[in-house]
Amino acid sequence: MAKGTVVQKIIDRHFISGNKAPGEPVAIRIDQTLTQDATGTMAYLELEAMRVDRVKTEVSVSYVDHNMMQNGPENRNDHLYLQTVAAAKGVYFSRPGNGICHQVHLERFGIPGKTLLGSDSHTPTGGGIGMMAIGAGGLDVALAMAGQPFRMAYPKVIGVKLTGKLNAWCSAKDVILTLLSILSTKGNVGCIVEYCGPGVATLSVPERATITNMGAELGVTTSVFPSDAGTQAFLKAQGRGDVWSELIADSDAEYDRIIEINLAEVVPMAACPSSPDNIKKISDLAGTKVGQVIIGSCTNSSLRDLMMVAAMLKGRRVNDDVTFAIAPGSKQVLEMISRNGALADIIAAGARILEAGCGACIGQGQSPADGTVTVRTFNRNFAGRTGTKGDQAYLVSPETACAAALTGEFTDPRNLSFACPVIQDAESFLINDDMIIPPPKDGSNVEIIRKPTIGNPPENQPLPDKIDGSVVIKVGDKITTDHIMPAGIHLKHRSNIPVYAKVVFECFTESGSQSFAERAAAVRDQGRHGIIVGRDSYGQGSSREHAAICPMYLGVKAVIAFAIERIHSANLVNFGIMPLTFVNQADYDRIEQEDTIVIDDARDQLASGGMITAIVKRADGRNFAIELAHKLSDEDIKIILAGGRLHCTLD
Repeated sequence: MAKGTVVQKIIDRHFISGNKAPGEPVAIRIDQTLTQDATGTMAYLELEAMRVDRVKTEVSVSYVDHNMMQNGPENRNDHLYLQTVAAAKGVYFSRPGNGICHQVHLERFGIPGKTLLGSDSHTPTGGGIGMMAIGAGGLDVALAMAGQPFRMAYPKVIGVKLTGKLNAWCSAKDVILTLLSILSTKGNVGCIVEYCGPGVATLSVPERATITNMGAELGVTTSVFPSDAGTQAFLKAQGRGDVWSELIADSDAEYDRIIEINLAEVVPMAACPSSPDNIKKISDLAGTKVGQVIIGSCTNSSLRDLMMVAAMLKGRRVNDDVTFAIAPGSKQVLEMISRNGALADIIAAGARILEAGCGACIGQGQSPADGTVTVRTFNRNFAGRTGTKGDQAYLVSPETACAAALTGEFTDPRNLSFACPVIQDAESFLINDDMIIPPPKDGSNVEIIRKPTIGNPPENQPLPDKIDGSVVIKVGDKITTDHIMPAGIHLKHRSNIPVYAKVVFECFTESGSQSFAERAAAVRDQGRHGIIVGRDSYGQGSSREHAAICPMYLGVKAVIAFAIERIHSANLVNFGIMPLTFVNQADYDRIEQEDTIVIDDARDQLASGGMITAIVKRADGRNFAIELAHKLSDEDIKIILAGGRLHCTLD
């Protein structure tokens, strides 16, 4: 067990119950929550289903930042519901246009040493100011708002020791890309990354937040920086210096693993298509033509980032063959660059200005042309996430993105003809919270607006004694929640599960063939159960619990894979689906789509230990047994047996 670390100190302050040994279940108190509109509608519907009058947290905030494109009534319907239910339940409401939840929360609400649970996988951004900020499914966040503890595996702590100082043209984005090249996106479940060492002091809070934000791609529970003089300076500049407290690891802190990164040796990097851990040096990509550049997202849209962009573009012009856009992370950032002249320099260079929100990062507009390389400062480049099939999306720093915009090709910014601008940290930020609506002291008289497109959480049944399953789909490695539940144009249906469920696994539907939803519904209507079979790192990516809710609605009872990522596994449990793993991975190759998988005495087998025996029945009459495993806690098992968390009262 790691001792004397920042992680241990925060857990100790919030510990409720459990065994403080790596991998063992523990329960911790949650101080703050955040939701965003893509996941928030379901979270608040679930909170209402619990009949909670008022949230029990210190601070809860509902942000609208994902679906602001109002093409049809659905998104605005959701916004009205979110605003009124927030007022009724005691939640702050950040209006559309106020900015991305992680950026705004860092600016206006985050407090060192506090716990934050958010219904967005990039909630770990808050680790940049010394919070333990964890992404989770909407139901887990609703439970936290209801005053329930958050249950997690006690973590192993990976210490990342930073030494040295970044050279010109090298950035925090290159630091996290370097770490992704070491740890990859898989194999890190149950770990937390804690940054330490003398190099930490050389990084500002916005730089630290970039690193913790994209730590989500590592598959770890969260990432944390200490709270030090740099944190104090940032909070003071935000007019919130009174919430600062020092939180650093002991000098003799022990970590479960140490990785050393000399910042002086970090070079400009890119995550190449189509995974955040497909890392190459920019120097190896030099000369590759680029057709689109977008700077923004919760990873790289801070004031510091956009001041760098403005300085690089000042007096220069974007290449004629490149379409270039920026999306400020918050209204605060947008207003500050508009007042100091930086926005004018960006516009003069030929940039398009997007709304302060998530937009293009989740496929809400700005899709690239076919066969076009798109260079983005975002955190994910999963295949098709841009909204263009066969896309070629690269993830880079603002410095590298700007270099590509100016030259029309991948260019190592160290080879540009001008010196790297020096960006000073802001001594004071513009404070204007008029787009954050605080809740009334008494919300009992607030009318919660529910337009026709707002549905209810679907009902599930207790786990049956016998699973008579059909393999509705067999997929490969690194299946993301974007593969399972596409965002883009479909995300506006997130509050209407019967409609949204029609596009589950849409990316695997070939023209003229039955969709996953059609096959699963046919199995369900026969009184049988759907089963999904995958390989390694199933369910990585977004915290979108719809990737569990919609398959549950279609009758899926089990997901079987080599490994299932943390947030998705928890979401499966919350909605009564068994997350199981192959004991013998060779069994994956023996199973075909449409095979029957039978689990007799499923309830007893699940409750009696970590092993389950199933029988695979082939269409040709060949039957064979397979062994499946799980690492579910007693609470997890109780939830699945009941048919999901909303049907289960834990002790």
